[in-house]
Amino acid sequence: MADFEHAQAMLRMAHKDFNALTGMLDSTVFADEIFGFHVQQTVEKALKAWLCACGVAYPPTHDLARLLTLLEKTGADIEQFWPLVQFTIFAVQARYEEGLADQDETVERVVEIENVRNLLAITEKFITDYAAGL
Repeated sequence: MADFEHAQAMLRMAHKDFNALTGMLDSTVFADEIFGFHVQQTVEKALKAWLCACGVAYPPTHDLARLLTLLEKTGADIEQFWPLVQFTIFAVQARYEEGLADQDETVERVVEIENVRNLLAITEKFITDYAAGL
């Protein structure tokens, strides 16, 4: 059975991380590791909200691929969100190691903000439609 109250709470928390994310466009102020952490947190919470609305108990994990796989098993069309899996490393490892300091490419912040915004919009619509019985 779906838990819409919990799904909505998770979505509200995801929006808080997203709001922080949108204020981090300046890479001279916010390192990629900090920006990436908030991308990962927003995506993780949005996926868990979506799973919750589907009635799927989600595991205590930061692994975005694992969460997407669970959603995929519900029949959800999540193909466009697979590229966000690259942010799993920012959940823990990238925040505590200096391995990203020498990465070849910087994070395309505007692009990733739009990708996350899209995930939030689709998740919110799913929860609202599902709650309304659509």
